[in-house]
Amino acid sequence: MPNKISKVFYGTLIHSLSLTNLEILHNTLLGIDISGKIAFLEKNVLDEKTLNDIISQWEFPEQEVIKLSKRQFLMPGFVDTHTHAPQYPNAGTGMDLPLLDWLNKYTFPLEQSYSSLSFAEKVYPIVVNNLLRSGTTTAVYFATIHLESSKYLARLVKEKGQRGFIGKVNMDRNSPDNYIESLDNSVKSTEEFIKYVLNLEKEEGKENETRLVYPIITPRFAISCTSQLMDSLGLLAKKYDMPIQSHLSENISEIKFISELFPHLPDYTTVYDHHGLLNERTIMAHGIHLSSKELKLIKERNIGISHCPTSNFAICSGICNVRQLLDEGIKVGLGTDLSGGYSKSILNAIRNANIASRVVFMTSSKVDDKPLNKSSPHLTLPELTYLATMGGAELVNLDKIVGNFLIGKEFDALLIDPDAYKSPLDIFDDLDDVERIFEKFIFLGDERNLKSVYVKGKKVSGTDLKGVNLHERELLKNLSKLDSGNCHVCNSNS
Repeated sequence: MPNKISKVFYGTLIHSLSLTNLEILHNTLLGIDISGKIAFLEKNVLDEKTLNDIISQWEFPEQEVIKLSKRQFLMPGFVDTHTHAPQYPNAGTGMDLPLLDWLNKYTFPLEQSYSSLSFAEKVYPIVVNNLLRSGTTTAVYFATIHLESSKYLARLVKEKGQRGFIGKVNMDRNSPDNYIESLDNSVKSTEEFIKYVLNLEKEEGKENETRLVYPIITPRFAISCTSQLMDSLGLLAKKYDMPIQSHLSENISEIKFISELFPHLPDYTTVYDHHGLLNERTIMAHGIHLSSKELKLIKERNIGISHCPTSNFAICSGICNVRQLLDEGIKVGLGTDLSGGYSKSILNAIRNANIASRVVFMTSSKVDDKPLNKSSPHLTLPELTYLATMGGAELVNLDKIVGNFLIGKEFDALLIDPDAYKSPLDIFDDLDDVERIFEKFIFLGDERNLKSVYVKGKKVSGTDLKGVNLHERELLKNLSKLDSGNCHVCNSNS
């Protein structure tokens, strides 16, 4: 017997069926069951009698149907496939240095602060609240090397109702003296973290349901991990069937350093493969400077690339040729890469991905001696939408669970209101149909237009959710006090 219906929506739905097929459904009735799954989707419901007949079959009261206005629409929630939760306080600052110098001057000192659990408790609620408020229903997080703070982030993400992949970071070389692990401690604490996160669902007796929070193996990058550590992490990934995330070919100086550390291996991608860290559940951030040989290996291992254009521009790492990745059949999603990326919003990542694809086309006639795909010189609106939703779901291997509105999937969604108070969108009735309004939202909209944010059928954020950010002002006040004394990144003597 089907589950009882908890919510029914009526109006316009917009979602991706494939990389190039963006489906816009008008006058559509969508039902969510009590487990958060899409129970039914009825298209072209044009009159009140048909609507009532359908919902009566599901024993759902007509007066409780959420009827969208003419301009409102539902779309899938955004998937941020690469972000650094502890770096959030640095967002919008420190864009004057390239990657390796940037890490040493700004990032490592801030991340070391999370050795204090109380510091994590002041920052992480703000991070998760703000990502949810920006429409990120699934996030792939780097935490820090600190076990207790990483546990807290995992627990918090679950409590807030976001889907999350949480990685306790691993670093046992080429790191500051006060922000580094021993090989033994790194492996032991990572295994403890994995067990802790896996047990979060069991504590509530929900182990048979789709979990919200997953652990993910997280070697920071090959520069900061010895071969012994990477080997051990590869074995842990196999032992617990864990996903893996790291950084790959973000910066030219980084690649040069890798070649010095691993002279016996031909390239950066092979370094990870040599240590058992590349498979269909691996997400590699950036992938800007990849050779044809590396692209072939990435395709063979079926790993995904998290495209982080905002960060790539901000710290001058380079421009990823996403069109080439897609033409090679490589999975691609979008990432904000806080705080190399200055914005928490996937909408911003979409816009910068669009610009990056145009820059690649305008500045190159060939890449690796292959002509560019002239039939599509830049990423299209359907492709950009796909990368932000279904593409991300593919990277985290949840594409059978979320990413669009197919029956049986879980309802991770955004209710977009173009007419919201102080909306950045100007709508002209004589000109703007739903397709144009959607495009305006993608390129002009922001969190003011996110009336409701749903994860697994439950409203977790949005402009109409009262109290979703209670205590946030107090948290910020406490953080500013801490900054004046104990935060390493704000201490001129650090």
